[in-house]
Amino acid sequence: MTGLCNENLIYGNLINGQWTESASGDVITITSPADGSFVGKIQAINKEEVNDIIRCSKAGQSLWSVVPIYEKAALLYKAAALLEERTEEISDILMMEIAKDKKSSVSEVKRTADFLRFTADAGKSLEGIAVSGENFPGGSRNKMSYVKRIPLGTVLAISPFNYPINLSASKIAPALIGGNAVILKPATQGAVSALHLVKALQDAGLPAGALQTVTGRGSEIGDYIVTHEGIDFINFTGSTEVGRHISQISCMTPLLLELGGKDAALVLEDADLEYAADNIVEGAFSYSGQRCTAVKRIITTDKVADQLVTMLKSRIEKLTVGDPRNFAVITPLIDQKAADFAVFLTQDAIAKGAELIIGSKREGNLVYPTLLDKVTVDMEIAWKEPFSPILPIIRVNNMEEAVEIANRSEYGLQSSVFTKDINQAFRIAEKLEVGTVQINNKTERGPDHFPFLGVKASGMGTQGVRYSIEAMTRPKAVTINITE
Repeated sequence: MTGLCNENLIYGNLINGQWTESASGDVITITSPADGSFVGKIQAINKEEVNDIIRCSKAGQSLWSVVPIYEKAALLYKAAALLEERTEEISDILMMEIAKDKKSSVSEVKRTADFLRFTADAGKSLEGIAVSGENFPGGSRNKMSYVKRIPLGTVLAISPFNYPINLSASKIAPALIGGNAVILKPATQGAVSALHLVKALQDAGLPAGALQTVTGRGSEIGDYIVTHEGIDFINFTGSTEVGRHISQISCMTPLLLELGGKDAALVLEDADLEYAADNIVEGAFSYSGQRCTAVKRIITTDKVADQLVTMLKSRIEKLTVGDPRNFAVITPLIDQKAADFAVFLTQDAIAKGAELIIGSKREGNLVYPTLLDKVTVDMEIAWKEPFSPILPIIRVNNMEEAVEIANRSEYGLQSSVFTKDINQAFRIAEKLEVGTVQINNKTERGPDHFPFLGVKASGMGTQGVRYSIEAMTRPKAVTINITE
């Protein structure tokens, strides 16, 4: 196979510069969550093929690491341009493969192009530093350390279904600019889209072995590649359950984990409710809530809750529901299992006394946007991450109670605080146990040069262009001793 796929839409893996089908002939068929139609077939490789890919990676990394940074940057600029040229093609694939609406699909491709460019810029600005020995007590100006950053080796990048282009690139580009080789293992649903990103990087001139791909069944190769001695760093985005498993079995391999969230929007009594309602609806329901940074619960007081519920309901009623090709905002969830879980959470809440404001309707794996009021802490929806268009409202007596409930979650990704009192906003922000607090804005990822991190069960390590580069490189000191 010389191209990305053949006439039957059977996609290969990029191995040592060539698109290759598995010797076993074993493939996985990808169908669309939107209508069940055929999207393509990807390879289901075995452990021996994983070994071969890692061997190629070691050889490729030794050559890639010595390429000057300005040449690495030029390649990323070219890949960004190619991505933009292919925006329509790739966004159409995203729509069908993961049922992402057209606007969001186009935005993901263009944002990824911007990410590649910014990474190239950041890479060019990374410089070594000289440290004088005379600064430390007892030291001497005759001793100096030159410190630079060097690659870790082979980075295993594991990307999720919901942003297969952007969250693959956010791992690949910083690793490459740092001089690493990368092995991308995309989620099965989303792999076709991710392979198109890899094709753009290859077409930009990336040498053989610097970037390779692994597709297959997690039950067959998942644990094997994660624990392989040839992997020097693991960069994973996905569920907390899988992230915990990787951290348990990966031994001393360094990790960067982006996991789940239960992001809370705390709406204070002095907040601009119209503005808050606009932000919360967008934050909760874009891409059907299938985002780790989606607003997943509102915590507020009775004084504003009734008015806020009315505003939210009127906005939710205007959300378009259906096929992503028809520009719907709420589209089918990734699979039936996800829809089953959404229904369970809604039914559990209603059975325990929650008030259904709108929604609780399902057609296959299409779940209509749902707003639940008067949710209490004994309901599953108060704590579980739905990854679907369900928004619960928890009523509290005051903001002290709101912060306590927000912090009681096992997750700690982001929170929002809506208020006109900036002093109060900062006081609450200090108390929230999350990686990021958004003041008067929905929870969201980016801009991509901002630090992005979670605490507790939401992750390990810090992302963001410069932070990611630093995570996948290490300092190396060369100490010069001047003799007299």
